[in-house]
Amino acid sequence: MVRFAAHKGSMDLTLAKEYSHSSACIVRNFHRTFPEYSETPLVRLPALASELHIKALYVKDESRRFGLNAFKVLGGSYAIGNYISSLLGIDISSLTFFDMTSPDAAAALGEKTFITATDGNHGRGVAWTANRLGQKSVVYMPRGTARERLDNILLLGSDASITDLSYDDAVRKAAQDAEKHGWILIQDTSAKGYEAVPQHIMQGYTTMALEAVEQLKEDIPTHVFLQAGVGSMAGAVSAFLADYYKEKKPVITIVEPLSADCLYQTAAANDGLLHSVTEEMGTIMAGLACGEPCREAWDLLNQYADFYVAVPDSFAASGMTRLAHPLGKDQIIISGESGAAGIGTLIELLTHSPEYSDIIRRLGLDSESTVLCISTEGATDRANYEHITGLSPENLMKK
Repeated sequence: MVRFAAHKGSMDLTLAKEYSHSSACIVRNFHRTFPEYSETPLVRLPALASELHIKALYVKDESRRFGLNAFKVLGGSYAIGNYISSLLGIDISSLTFFDMTSPDAAAALGEKTFITATDGNHGRGVAWTANRLGQKSVVYMPRGTARERLDNILLLGSDASITDLSYDDAVRKAAQDAEKHGWILIQDTSAKGYEAVPQHIMQGYTTMALEAVEQLKEDIPTHVFLQAGVGSMAGAVSAFLADYYKEKKPVITIVEPLSADCLYQTAAANDGLLHSVTEEMGTIMAGLACGEPCREAWDLLNQYADFYVAVPDSFAASGMTRLAHPLGKDQIIISGESGAAGIGTLIELLTHSPEYSDIIRRLGLDSESTVLCISTEGATDRANYEHITGLSPENLMKK
């Protein structure tokens, strides 16, 4: 079963200003000041493209990001950077890692505690940034979170725990405790009066998009598949691509799990309201198991995304497995459940084309299509990765 909706925006680029090429350059310059920064690979998969009968296929591999196995640190670190920028009186366009860790900064900042709720990757990024800056972090995780994801955050010195709450309730608890204890909330779920931090998180993701278009050079993608939870990454990347390519903007398709399809429901309703998922969101795509859209993200998607598709877990598993067992001389990519959702959807649609022929036609996928997908995470739950792909991520990394 697949749910599919078309929802084309007006392409008014006014909202994209904060996610433009010039804005993304400022964001990347900030990230470049971290000693751990390096550009993540953009991998071309010609054998898989040939099997899918498309012209070219590229996958941005975010498992290499800052040694944290996921892209999320880009958003959390930039939001924290903006907070510290305001306290130190240094504009974010010139703020560096060394400014934030200098003795003068330590004296000016004192001890801060950053709090967030997470399915894993975002919290790890916030905890890592706080740790690198000599600050504290508190991280709440929803029930059902894999122990490995918690352990990775605890190793960073964070006060992290798996709660008995859903993801969205964990977000609410984080907000309540931030207010109660005077902690700084770093969350991409917006609320009235809490819009700046979600925007900074989204802007942080444009480093990834800027790298991708530079790596593509003159090979302009015709189609982009972006997986989404609350929509922050998808919204930011959509806005960046719209502003960067303008009239050559690729067709953008947003991918969600069937059990957590709040953006699809919002797009399908097309009534100006945000629509939430309130039922239990059981899915292997833990990073996408979010029931409430981010308002700022939806405003961008409403303008710049074209299609929304909600897919079963088998689509993500298909993407994980194909990237782990590449065709021909294609490069191996270790992609986790959420990371492989976009490319898994592309693979499933095109390899079962009679069943999805109408969707393929509406997307305009054909032999002249150049497709960009983003593998947003590596194997963040190694046991489940090996269960799905039949391969150990540690052994794959040696190849």
